[in-house]
Amino acid sequence: MGFAKAEGMRFGVFLGPYHLVGINPTLAMRRDLELVDHLDALGFHEVWFGEHHSSGVETIASPELMIAAAAERTKQIMLGTGVSSLPYHHPFVLADRIVQLDHMTRGRVMLGVGPGQLLQDAAMLGIDPATQRDRMEEALGVMLRLFAGETVTHESDWFTLREGALQLRPYSKFDIAVTAVISPTGPKLAGRLGLSLLSLAATDPAAVDRLATHWDVLETEAREYGQPADRSTWRLMGPMHIAESLEQAKKNMEHGFLWLMNYMKHVSPTTTGDFTDISELVDTMNATGKGVIGTPDMAVAQLKRLQEKSGGYGTYLLQGADYASHSATVRSYELFAERVMPHFTGAIEPIDASYRRLLDLKGAGVEATAKSQAAATERYRVERGVPRSAGV
Repeated sequence: MGFAKAEGMRFGVFLGPYHLVGINPTLAMRRDLELVDHLDALGFHEVWFGEHHSSGVETIASPELMIAAAAERTKQIMLGTGVSSLPYHHPFVLADRIVQLDHMTRGRVMLGVGPGQLLQDAAMLGIDPATQRDRMEEALGVMLRLFAGETVTHESDWFTLREGALQLRPYSKFDIAVTAVISPTGPKLAGRLGLSLLSLAATDPAAVDRLATHWDVLETEAREYGQPADRSTWRLMGPMHIAESLEQAKKNMEHGFLWLMNYMKHVSPTTTGDFTDISELVDTMNATGKGVIGTPDMAVAQLKRLQEKSGGYGTYLLQGADYASHSATVRSYELFAERVMPHFTGAIEPIDASYRRLLDLKGAGVEATAKSQAAATERYRVERGVPRSAGV
């Protein structure tokens, strides 16, 4: 007889990654792989690797290479492209690589797709940023047909495909996720195509109040196009670092949090302001709900808040960044697995219920055990004819 795994919320890390400029990039990349191995052991469900080609901060150029390496080190954790920038690739070649990874990982690959984020990436490739979202949709449509086993001919102003057909069928029905930030573009596309939604600015004050609206957009499009809409496939991502105390978490942030937020001003339109005081930045982050820098209890409260704001979602992804030192970051993930995840995976309820049943006995179990021990002692004394004065 088989038993299904317990259902509940899932957790992962969205590893851009954001590495401090000045840190040895070779070591940072090696630590990324070691981290995925540790996350697998801790019970995290998935990790996503980014694709970037400039800035000197997000230094992974090929998420596929990272997935291939990580798959050989891990056992269960799912591995995704977070995300593949579709306008940067011929869709046939990228689709072929993803299917190869699906086989190499025995079904542990996930495909996250987006238009590309860094302006300099597009500039170096000669891509007009105004065309990136349309090109993403066009490329994704072709890739989905290829994954389905179709032979595809497609003429575009930026790629040509003539009777293209993949030589391998996919190993699994792997997850495909479309990114969303502020606009309804991502939810619209995910709904029309029946794909997962990956909300990368889920905790940003400019976006959090739109979470429910984004899901409404996805459901509306899904109904119109006859596609499924399952909240368990929805992923929300946000900044989070926890320690044994709020004071310790703040102290850990001195490593790189100010630097990261000032970097993000050059990347994300939702990041504004000048960040010069670490304590003030942490307090603002916690007060606005943009992230959690604090304790496991604060992390639990944040996840419940997001459940309320969104109406329900399936996976929470922690933003992978060098806010803190490597050792403090690893400890944060350990605390999250120990103290936060069980509240949402269903693991705490039976443990808590069993413990409470014990307390409800109010010592009756101890009394019964003592009586049983005394009776056994008396039986032995009688059997052997030992007087009570012998102390048996």
